[in-house]
Amino acid sequence: MSKNDHQINGRVAELRQRRDKIKLGGGKAAIAKQHQSGRLTAREKIARLWDPGTFTELDIFASSLGQEFGMAGKKIPADGIIIGHGKIDGRPVAGFATDYTCMAGTFGEMHGRKMTKIIEFAMKTGMPLVSINESGGARLQEDMGPLSQYGRLYYTSSLASGVIPQIALATGVVAGGQAFALGLHDFVFMVKDTSYAFLGGPPLIEAVTGEKTTIEELGTARMHSTVSGACHLVAKDENEIFLRARELLSYLPSNNRGKPLEREVPPYLDTGDSPARTSEKLYDVIPSNRETAYDIHHIIHEIVDNGDIFELHKDFSKEMLTGFARLGGYSVGIVANNPMFLAGAITVPAAEKAARFKRFCDCFNLPIINIVDSPAYVIDPRQERMGMIYKGAKLYHATAEATVPQITLYIGKAYAGGYVSMGSKDMGVDFAFAWPTAEIALVSPQGTVNVVYRKEIAAAANPAAERQKLEQEFRDTYLSIYSPAAKQHIDDIIDPKDTRQVLFTALETLKNKVVQRPWKKYGNIPL
Repeated sequence: MSKNDHQINGRVAELRQRRDKIKLGGGKAAIAKQHQSGRLTAREKIARLWDPGTFTELDIFASSLGQEFGMAGKKIPADGIIIGHGKIDGRPVAGFATDYTCMAGTFGEMHGRKMTKIIEFAMKTGMPLVSINESGGARLQEDMGPLSQYGRLYYTSSLASGVIPQIALATGVVAGGQAFALGLHDFVFMVKDTSYAFLGGPPLIEAVTGEKTTIEELGTARMHSTVSGACHLVAKDENEIFLRARELLSYLPSNNRGKPLEREVPPYLDTGDSPARTSEKLYDVIPSNRETAYDIHHIIHEIVDNGDIFELHKDFSKEMLTGFARLGGYSVGIVANNPMFLAGAITVPAAEKAARFKRFCDCFNLPIINIVDSPAYVIDPRQERMGMIYKGAKLYHATAEATVPQITLYIGKAYAGGYVSMGSKDMGVDFAFAWPTAEIALVSPQGTVNVVYRKEIAAAANPAAERQKLEQEFRDTYLSIYSPAAKQHIDDIIDPKDTRQVLFTALETLKNKVVQRPWKKYGNIPL
């Protein structure tokens, strides 16, 4: 063996030794502590999410830069974050995982640089980005380094918005500036009992405001999925969060690339469910009494492939449903009123929920199917104070702005803003279909009669009976679905059992849709 061979072998051995040491992260004790708390390490999480043996790590030798506040001479392996790319279900996907065993996954300067680098790489290569997050927040020992890199991270994530799908998985505590980073992703998933997200932890809040609080009060998965709306899906454990992330990716294209007739589209999946399938079960879903609540899920399950819908924001603003499904093997976005909650009326959170989902679909060439049964927007002092005038208008803006195929199905009430904002022909939808049970009107029968016939009702011998009679007359005269059909406000009235066939045919017809819009930098959606 030559002298050169000895030198090479020694250097290769050193390389392997260094790499193995870095892969231990914060060390065996820190890894054991992570496991004792029921959480996987960052590298174990990556192994669960990406296809086995496909993840290629970048910048493994990057190390912390901080020298102040006792950091001199200390090196944080990989600076507490793993970045790279691999395959999920055979498709290229980039991502990162913060390593909580290394200084609680805190955000340092090099840590931030690595994040930004992989996002830029994902944009350049057209890969979706999945981040796995667990962090104590900014690394205070590095002062301006983390602050500067937060700016770069937010800037880069914002540029990536609409270019590649960005999915954030919060598998533990995510605090400080990295909580804001979650908000810049398209979708945020959390774990039921172990995920928390907040901008300032209890010690910081007490120091700044004097108020004592707990992480449970600040940001559990339940709170963010039901109250704040920051979380789109709650998984029961870490295994499920990775399975659900893989499932979501299966509905999505990798990026926004492509000319109008050559768009990047989600992968086709042969579901074995014929597009020609009919369902007479749909006859029994809508109650004969229009004031009786029913669950919109029953209708969607009969329409989409195998009854499967990947619902997002399931527990937030339940009067509006959003999610992905397949029709004839192709992905679609579903936006539907749910009369089981608030009779399907549109609140401020419901409008924002639907608007953001529609904008995501439009960014990534996913057709939108609107299913409408709504008595209109909620009008009361609370909603007005919440900003209904401009926040509720987001849904109008998102519907009008979308250039992807849009199909609207009216199945029940479609009054006032509930008719227009969800996707009327006048809002630019491509096809509008209605069941014979649909009712389209400027205002509900009750509202119209109360305003127009107020004096007649007051003067009647039996005001209640007079009101009921006038409401029925209004319904019989103006709410027949054949009236708007005669005026070309809908394209066809269809047999409910044929809904799946009709929607699939419409999607097939629209697959080469091209829309030319006036040039502008971007629309100023009412935020």
